[in-house]
Amino acid sequence: MATSPHSLLLQNPNTQFLKNPKIPFTTIPMTSTRLTTTTTTLNPNKAISVKCSATTTHIQDRPPAQPQSQDRVFNFAAGPANLPENVLLKAQSELYNWRGSGMSVMEMSHRGKEFLSIIQKAEADLRTLLNIPPEYSVLFLQGGATTQFAAIPLNLCKPDDKVDYVVTGSWGDKAFKEAQKYSQPKVIWSGKSEKYTKIPAFEELEQSPDAKYLHICTNETIHGVEFKTYPTPKNGLLIADMSSNFCSKPVDVSKFGIIYAGAQKNVGPSGVTVVIIRKDLIGNAQEITPVMLDFKIHDENKSLYNTPPCYGIYMCGLVFEDLLEQGGLGEIEKKNKRKADLLYNAIDESKGFYRCPVEKSVRSLMNVPFTLEKSELEAEFVKEAAKEKMVQLKGHRSVGGMRASIYNAMPLAGVEKLVDFMKDFQAKHA
Repeated sequence: MATSPHSLLLQNPNTQFLKNPKIPFTTIPMTSTRLTTTTTTLNPNKAISVKCSATTTHIQDRPPAQPQSQDRVFNFAAGPANLPENVLLKAQSELYNWRGSGMSVMEMSHRGKEFLSIIQKAEADLRTLLNIPPEYSVLFLQGGATTQFAAIPLNLCKPDDKVDYVVTGSWGDKAFKEAQKYSQPKVIWSGKSEKYTKIPAFEELEQSPDAKYLHICTNETIHGVEFKTYPTPKNGLLIADMSSNFCSKPVDVSKFGIIYAGAQKNVGPSGVTVVIIRKDLIGNAQEITPVMLDFKIHDENKSLYNTPPCYGIYMCGLVFEDLLEQGGLGEIEKKNKRKADLLYNAIDESKGFYRCPVEKSVRSLMNVPFTLEKSELEAEFVKEAAKEKMVQLKGHRSVGGMRASIYNAMPLAGVEKLVDFMKDFQAKHA
């Protein structure tokens, strides 16, 4: 069979078409290895899709993907959440053959030089983003933030040690309940009686004088409550679950003993958990601590004690690069405030048709819960929004209503479209 540009492309997909992240290359699985091709000259300015049958190959022109391309929706899910489109396209371009290595990242040895370069750069970029001091370790772990609910008291406490918890939502409550198995936690404030709509005044917190740490969840994904500043422990450490606002704004890491976060909200796909821990807190785990929950094991092995979530870490690294290219977390915070202000203003100016239950001073920039004055319209709201390619707007099953999660990767255009839809929906049903 004569060699043509098309057959060369099929033999070696790692060509200029895949290296250009603006041009997606899609193949449909073949039913036979025998292909017939033509000698048509490729136009380098046009992307192609290849459809293979038993005996023929069809080459069709396809326009290059544009930002928020027509075949994608605006995804308002709380997590796993949307990722930056340019990051997805770059990952697509590197999927088959990562930077000439002859392998996908998914195929690499986690101890090989290729993956070591990936995880080391991801850590370096995260350190730059958050200005992480050298006396802190960065760990890329598994098990979600929920696993850290147990790992933290196991690593920092003895079974009879006292610890304090401020519970501003469901995740803070889950963390407290898990800590009961390995320490002596006390809820020093809970917003449950007010349906988790506020955050306490810090001077009113009755902290335990001998507590080993004070635990907070900086952004409650379900209830939409966010700490704008942070309390100072009277004794011990400040520990923070930052899963749903991690890397959404600058943070002074030095104020915390541990920061931990599931990646699937703001910085990557599900499967990666980032733990930032002050080094002097490592090495004191209880004897019953499982090896996979011992920070010392992971720190000594630089997150490579066992096979880590390699592809997820690679994706986080691409997101960290993207955040740096946008100007860092100060610029990201400005963009997030603009999106949140637009949406909250639409709610507040709806004359009661939409309502946000959260106290204004602590409204989340990431997760915006709201209800409709006529609750019977909520199902229709979700259905009609989906027709307009806006999905995952239904509120958490435990609270109902609506919830729009507008993490870093949600473009302003997505929030603008939602606000326009809300106004049209109100005009039809008010």
